[in-house]
Amino acid sequence: MKTVPEIALTAMQGDMTRMSATSSNIANALTPAYQRQVVVQRGIPGVSFSNQVDGLTTELKVQNDPRPGTLKSTSNRLDVALVSAGFFEVDTPQGPAYTRAGAFQVDARGRLVTAQGYPVMGKGGEIHLTTQTPTIDAQGAVSEGGRVVGNLKVVRFEAPQNLMRLGNGLYQGGTESMVGSVMSESQIEMRQGYLENSNVTHVHEMVQMMQTLRHFESMQRAAQSYDDMLGTAIRKLGEF
Repeated sequence: MKTVPEIALTAMQGDMTRMSATSSNIANALTPAYQRQVVVQRGIPGVSFSNQVDGLTTELKVQNDPRPGTLKSTSNRLDVALVSAGFFEVDTPQGPAYTRAGAFQVDARGRLVTAQGYPVMGKGGEIHLTTQTPTIDAQGAVSEGGRVVGNLKVVRFEAPQNLMRLGNGLYQGGTESMVGSVMSESQIEMRQGYLENSNVTHVHEMVQMMQTLRHFESMQRAAQSYDDMLGTAIRKLGEF
């Protein structure tokens, strides 16, 4: 049986996890294609439901909210927003990574790259351009002068909420079970000259922050009240 301080401490630790996620969401509200972080509880296998009610035998996990954000027009021909599900694949020193942030550039070698300089992968490998004004159609075909020079590789995951964050809008599968599948042209829809906004709602995050703070304070008061009561009991015992 857990004591009141142990229950309060566990609850406050959960609140700190939620506050960290909420703070990150607010800080990235204007970051293109940012997917908000959500904290979910998972029951520990082998533990009865009655023992999980107090929240002490559940695990907190930070997941991604895979819902797409709205689109904003930039008129930049190297900006691409995914309307459909999926992620662009990019090549990083740590291996393939995935992003929905389509603010692309052309590097000195003529490669289509991310803002961090990582090559954006096509279905046949890196995409090389000779201009800054290619045409990219709704299915990801990249053309220059009427000639297709590559097809953007878009990968879909069965559980995108479990992708591991790498920073800068990049994700990795993390485990062998998180292997993506390349989407066919009929499954892809994207918009050239657009970027996807983050899916963060300021009002929701502020409400979440206030609720979390109030819950943390209430647990703190509960632990303090228990300590005060225990101290009083010990002093009275000493009087006998």
